[in-house]
Amino acid sequence: MTIVAETPTTPAASAPRRGPRLHGLVWLVWRQHRAAFWTVLAVAAVGAAWMAYRRAEMTDALQHLGRLGTAQDVWRQEFHSGPLKAAGAGLFIAPVLTGVLLGAPLFARDLESGTAALVLSQSVGRPRWLAVKLAMTALVVVVAAGVLSAVFGWCLSPSGDEPAIGGDWASPVLFDTTGPVLVALTLLTTVVGAAIGLLVRRVLVAMAATLGFTLALMAAWDRIRPYLGDPVKAVGWGDGHAGFPELPAGAHMLRLPSPVTESGRAVSQGLCGSEAQERARACLEEHGAVGWAVEYLPHSQMAAMQWTGAAVLFVLTAAVAAFVLLRGRGRVL
Repeated sequence: MTIVAETPTTPAASAPRRGPRLHGLVWLVWRQHRAAFWTVLAVAAVGAAWMAYRRAEMTDALQHLGRLGTAQDVWRQEFHSGPLKAAGAGLFIAPVLTGVLLGAPLFARDLESGTAALVLSQSVGRPRWLAVKLAMTALVVVVAAGVLSAVFGWCLSPSGDEPAIGGDWASPVLFDTTGPVLVALTLLTTVVGAAIGLLVRRVLVAMAATLGFTLALMAAWDRIRPYLGDPVKAVGWGDGHAGFPELPAGAHMLRLPSPVTESGRAVSQGLCGSEAQERARACLEEHGAVGWAVEYLPHSQMAAMQWTGAAVLFVLTAAVAAFVLLRGRGRVL
């Protein structure tokens, strides 16, 4: 009789490993940047939970009051002078932080420390190395910014009244922190920071240059934002403030009302602006001004403006990413 010895097996060795497993370059990139990635995701999770908690408190207060006018007053007080204002300000500077702290060191640290030379010596192509690092970083940024943007937008109208945020919806703290704009801005600054780090090869220099770029971008975006919509012109007839046109709820006025003639022709306020009040009124009447006109953006255009702006930012991001990959075809080290 032949006795066959069986190899003992342990539960750990026989049980199949469950869950996704990273391999190759993806595992290496995650291993290298896991601290930064987990920090970004953790901050997003904590921020979203905190905002949801504040919204629950605000909703309870609004349901207790039960009157729309009072509810709007409570909402405005909670946002303009409460914690949600701080949350909006924090989200507004999120693109700057991710660009400087996450994007700029992405390639610059490897190039400065020599880690890139070690990685690229292991039969890893330069374009693939750049693409994987960019893609994984972009995924983390999109998930974090998307969650924060969605939760903050959810917090803005607890009364259920769409124009509850009034004429402030076009301000940077609201327009740039809700919808797709926050995701697009954050992704652009991160990818640009990575491109700058690839070019300058020094972490501190890359962070300083990225900071300057992001501040310039935010200033330029502030000027571009009003042109994303289709302005509506309202005209009111009458003398003085009585003739100012009445705007719908939630309208964002682009500029101060200007005097107009009966035919609708605008009268330059510079003609009579330096005069005293009574003389200025007589001056306007002399030039045929019988009413006032104002251009504004209705609240209903907010979503379309956000998606239009986000599309422009996504195109710029794709262009910068393409530059990084094309740069990778040449000599990176």
